[in-house]
This record gives sequence, C-alpha cells and structure tokens, in this order.
Amino acid sequence: MDDIQSFGNLELLARQVVEGFITGLHKSPFHGFSVEFAEHRLYNTGESIRNIDWKLYGRTDKLFVKRFEEETNLRCQLVLDVSSSMYYPEKKFNKLGFAVQSAAALIYLFKKQRDAFGLSYFSDHIEFTSPAKSTKVHQKYLFSELEKLLIRDSKNQVTDLPSALHQIAEQLHKRSLIILFSDLFEEIGISANQLNPIFSALQHLKHNKHEVIIFNVLDHHKEINFEFENSPYHFIDIETGQELKTHPNRVKEYYLQNVKNYQKELQLKCVQYKIDLVEADIHQGYQHVLQAYLIKRNKMMS
Repeated sequence: MDDIQSFGNLELLARQVVEGFITGLHKSPFHGFSVEFAEHRLYNTGESIRNIDWKLYGRTDKLFVKRFEEETNLRCQLVLDVSSSMYYPEKKFNKLGFAVQSAAALIYLFKKQRDAFGLSYFSDHIEFTSPAKSTKVHQKYLFSELEKLLIRDSKNQVTDLPSALHQIAEQLHKRSLIILFSDLFEEIGISANQLNPIFSALQHLKHNKHEVIIFNVLDHHKEINFEFENSPYHFIDIETGQELKTHPNRVKEYYLQNVKNYQKELQLKCVQYKIDLVEADIHQGYQHVLQAYLIKRNKMMS
C-alpha cells in the first residue's frame, strides 16, 4: 500500500494498479474476465484470422481478436461518501484515501473498456456530481476532482446517505451500475435501525432499474475488531465532536456485539434487495475492488 501511495499522481497510480491487476488476471482462474475489455474479444472458430492479436496469444495461450468499434458497453456512476468519518484514521492512510484511489483505478478501467463513467460525492448533501461520459477529457476531469478530496478539510461533515441516494436515483435517467463507497456510518452510529432509511433509498435505485455494488469501506483493525491497547483513550467523534474517555476493554464486548449485529443485518438486507455487498478493508489493497466490479460487469453483460 505504501508503494502505491508514493506515486503521488492519481492517474499514474490508477494505471499502475489496473495494469498490475490485469497482469494478475492472465495468471489466475479469473483470466476470462479480461476478454470483456473493449480492445479484444475471444476468437470464434471459422472466422478470419486477420485480426488475431498474436502478441496477446503469446502471453495468454488463447486466441483474441482485436476490436475496433467505438461503443459504450455500460454506464457506471461512482458515489463516494466524503463525510468526516471517512477521514479515519486521521494520522495514517484513511478510508477516504482508499475510496478515492479505488475509484481512480475503476475510472482507468472504465476508460479502457470504453464504458461511460460519472462521479458523485456527498456528505450531508450531494457536493458534486457529473454525468457519465467515456472520453479522455472527462477521465482527467474526474481525476482532478478526486485529487481535491485528498486535501480538503475533514472536520464536522456529517452524513446523510439516504438523501444523497434518493437524489442520485432521481438524477440518473439511464440504467446504470451504481458503485457506492461508504463506511455506512450515520450520525446515530452503528445500529441496525439506521439501515431502514438507507435501504429505502437503495430500493429507489433498484426500482429505477439500476444495479448496485456497495463497498463497505472500513479499518477492520479498529472499527471491526476494536484492536486498542487497554490503556486510557480519549475517543472523539470526527463528525459530531462528541467525546468519550474510557478503557477499551470496558466497552469492547458491547461494541463487538453491536458490530456483529449490524453487519449481519446489513448482509441480510443486501441479499433481500439483490445488492452486491463487498467488505473493503483499507489494509487489503485494491485488487478485490476491481475483481468485484468485473464479476458484476460480466453478469450484467451476459
């Protein structure tokens, strides 16, 4: 992760991530997903061999035909939660950094596949939204917008995920794949009750024929496993400023049980609404994000 961050330029980082991922696909059981790239398709027996990519054959031992048509295969809208809780942990690589870099890698992949891509981000309201396009100029524009997020002030920005999703559902008039990056923390904290308005908004998207992937972005060490030393801590809510002084071991059992209940309810509701839920641990890199997208894309295009 540190090596990837050192690239500095978001577009360069995205290219490095995607090209490394594609190289890995050629050597893995998931190789078949790469045939969906707009530049190539599998060779069909009996057709002309004139457009076979022999260099690619040398690398993969499979026959691919070069494709030349300029077509948009899919419309994708990236939706990022930029509320203050996404800036945790404050002194290290945080959840928003992970979401931004994952989104940049996906944008690079969208462009490579000639898919149309847009971007929206929100806190307690939608702060930015763009239509879906598939041009290089649009790609650079969105990279620039994402880079701004990494240097903005993070204090006291609360979350209103349901309102943002309802607005996006109203704004998108063509069937799209909605890719949401969020820790799914509302102002009331970790509670199964907070999921009802969130899934009401997600149902709005589904009713409008959109497909949805949720990347639940979390620091699993701290936010899921509560791995704190048993010494006095001064916890401060980044969004509301509320404070709590305690020894972690005094609240750990209660916290872990609430997290377990919340995660279980989240998973059940996603199954109920036919929404793809992907756990995105900020310590695990970007490969599972790209892989989850390609799996979803293959299902939608088949």
